[in-house]
Amino acid sequence: MADYTACLSAETAALTAAALSRDAPKGPFSAALLVSDPSRVESIVRDEVKASMRRSLESARASSIAFVRCEPLRPPPDRSYSETVSADSNTSEPGVGRGGGASEVSGTNNQVAGVDEADFIKNDDKYIYVVTGSTLRVIEAWPAETAHEIAKVPVPGTAKKLFVEGNRALVYSSTPRQVTNGGTNIGGSADAMYYPGVSGDCTYGYDGCVPAGDGSETEISIFDISDRTDPKLVRSIHSSSSLIAARRIGNAVHTVLGQPALTAPIGWEDQPRFSNTPSENEINEAYDVVIAKNLTKLDAVDLGTVLPTFTDSTGRPPDMVLFQSSIPDGTALTSVLSLDLVSDPSLEVASVISRSGWVYASADALYMAVPHQQIAGWGWYDGRSESELSTIHKFSIGTAPSATAYVGTGVVKGRVLNQFAMDDKDGFLRVATTTGRSPNPDAHNTLSILEDRGGKLDVVGQIDQIAKSEDIRSVRFDGTRGYIVTFKNTDPLFVFDLTDPRAPRTMGELKIPGFSTYMHMLDETHLLTIGYDAADQDNFAFFTGVVLQIFDVSNPSDPKLTHKETIGTRGTSSEALTNHLAFNYFAPKNLLALPMTICEGGDGNGNYGSKMTFSGLMVYDTTVANGFSLRGRVSHPNASQPGPPRNTHGYYDVGCSSWWTNASSEVKRSIIMDDWIFSVSATRIKVNNLAALATDVKELSIQ
Repeated sequence: MADYTACLSAETAALTAAALSRDAPKGPFSAALLVSDPSRVESIVRDEVKASMRRSLESARASSIAFVRCEPLRPPPDRSYSETVSADSNTSEPGVGRGGGASEVSGTNNQVAGVDEADFIKNDDKYIYVVTGSTLRVIEAWPAETAHEIAKVPVPGTAKKLFVEGNRALVYSSTPRQVTNGGTNIGGSADAMYYPGVSGDCTYGYDGCVPAGDGSETEISIFDISDRTDPKLVRSIHSSSSLIAARRIGNAVHTVLGQPALTAPIGWEDQPRFSNTPSENEINEAYDVVIAKNLTKLDAVDLGTVLPTFTDSTGRPPDMVLFQSSIPDGTALTSVLSLDLVSDPSLEVASVISRSGWVYASADALYMAVPHQQIAGWGWYDGRSESELSTIHKFSIGTAPSATAYVGTGVVKGRVLNQFAMDDKDGFLRVATTTGRSPNPDAHNTLSILEDRGGKLDVVGQIDQIAKSEDIRSVRFDGTRGYIVTFKNTDPLFVFDLTDPRAPRTMGELKIPGFSTYMHMLDETHLLTIGYDAADQDNFAFFTGVVLQIFDVSNPSDPKLTHKETIGTRGTSSEALTNHLAFNYFAPKNLLALPMTICEGGDGNGNYGSKMTFSGLMVYDTTVANGFSLRGRVSHPNASQPGPPRNTHGYYDVGCSSWWTNASSEVKRSIIMDDWIFSVSATRIKVNNLAALATDVKELSIQ
């Protein structure tokens, strides 16, 4: 039986590869297809649906043949059909001050200076803007002692994130998807979250999540906030796609939206069924009939109902371009929508036939890393042998919406952890990936450097087989340096020299217990990190609490741990562990503010602490010379996680986390304004003086 199974697998794989090789598009990417020719756009998508159908059925055909034949391999005869795939187809940036506000203000913890990231809260030197539920709120936060809400504006659907620039506020909301799947129409699938076991925003992908939206449609509302007490809606844009990510560069806003994959029309012919063991000729004839029927059905389908749609209250139609990547990726579509918040009424949309993924953006380029799909379970589109691959898509962006365009695509081995695993410098993209899972001895990590060569992103430099049997837990790039933390039972911090993108090299390595999930440049020669401490158990380790660390990398060949602060026991968690937007290091005051849930009673033997002793915001004086000194704490009892009666510390014990990637905390964000700090949960904002953190001065409801 074992020999037959091996033969069957090999037979099926060979037959499938031979049948499908004819459908693989060649070249870096197809030419742009203007939406002004809707029939041509539909033709491209229709061809992709047909090709996807054929790939699936040809794989099933090969499996059926393999069951009745296990002999020396030979590809099936070429079968021509009428359809073909078309060939032409870190700094904190608070925003602009208004005068009369605080002199020193923290803002969003953006990955790239000058590239603002959307979040549910923004601020300038005087006001805080927050979206919750179906509401945009404006809070006059300065003077802090008298902070109060001055405006409350309804927005469509469920408000998710926003940008604020000058006198404009842009709010993203999700609205219910309008699915049409009656008759012979193909409907958009609502299962945009194609990754397993994850809901909500995906910010840290260790457990397999990939940003894919929530399956909803997206409403973009732009407000004139010249009068903060009376925001006025001046423009609204609706898209049938889900919000994936967004970046702002000056007045230009670039929004990444994902359209779910197209589903089969009603009456779709599945693979044939046989009552008895058929001959090879009978199998081929039956599959030919099924394929022919499906082609007829697909030709009758109105695909216009499921292509991404964009409507603008200005009445101006968007300038849309559709691109077809050289790497087939089903029938989902990802779009980059670019607009000017202030002066330009145009709307630029560049779409590519691809699922969505991790988004990184520099000042002039946006990249998206997508787990590379296999063909019907048998090998990769490009014939590579690696067990895991990621497709990288590149878009050009800039300070003007007209700069937005699809550039090209490439492939790297392994999977991407999050947005920090990518970085662009001088036109070269650096990508850190992991293949396999720790503690598998074959697991390893790769640092690849890609160059755009006429629309094809080629790997021009690479370091492979980094930290065998371990996987990546955090990445940071800074200029010509790269930093990667891997983990199995110790924390190797690797330092890389990326001066020559074609010849990257490993410079140094430091092994310590635990690992970092986020790395922040404290200055040019020091890393500030948050992660987990760990107790070594020989071939694995148990986490033993949240750990803050400072690393001296002034000598990259010999990195050193200079300061360490462990908080709580196993079960302690922080929003900042898996979401960098919750991490607030404010350099002007050398302050580190972190949401934290502290649980006690855990140990190094795998028992997690189930007794919550603190929930709220912790503030540390943090310097290279002195490390971490706790300035104080702001308590936020975990009202969003009601449970049994509160314990003696005033908290619900149900907030203790037994699995590290479930890290969360009642507090989500913090803002520093001069000598004051605002701690933000899902339901309220507290105002405290930095000199007396235990005393609440104000509390504002945002429910």
